[in-house]
Amino acid sequence: MRTSGTFVCLFNGPAFCLLLWIIQHAAESLLLSAPEVVKATNRGSVKVPCQYDLQYKENTKYWCRGKIYEFCRIVVKTPKNRSTNRTFIADDKEVGVFSVTMTSIRQSDEDKYWCVIATPGRNIFTGVSLLVSQAVTTPTTSTQITPIQDEKSSWVTLRWILFILMLCSLASTHIAEWRIKTARKI
Repeated sequence: MRTSGTFVCLFNGPAFCLLLWIIQHAAESLLLSAPEVVKATNRGSVKVPCQYDLQYKENTKYWCRGKIYEFCRIVVKTPKNRSTNRTFIADDKEVGVFSVTMTSIRQSDEDKYWCVIATPGRNIFTGVSLLVSQAVTTPTTSTQITPIQDEKSSWVTLRWILFILMLCSLASTHIAEWRIKTARKI
């Protein structure tokens, strides 16, 4: 049986690539999660938890700075709970969370940061925006991932996957209908 050109184009063209990218991105978000935004005060400190799937407990983790992940600069990395002057990283392999603590925060620290797990091939990463306020009301701010945030993230991912599956189902139905109508005319 011959396939229609529309079907081949749909699944070998840009739409298929987009579908694969969305599915891969959704799957990666389940492997590593962190707060999208953390807030800190000038001269204060902040602790950012990066929660990961336990299959990556032996992988190197790092905290990277830069607007675009591919061009970010590594600030601190594991495996030995290393630190720089003002940044410290600790990996709790039992629960699957590596935490980055930044101290003596300055306005110039405000930027996009990345929680990263080094893997063969493409690394797994998620972005965190650090916002620094001038007010010095509370010297220490700690951000925790709550089960509600984690559950919300899972539902967002699931919603996208279901949307894509429904879209593919709709496209397949239309293609099948078109092929039936075309076959009847012959």
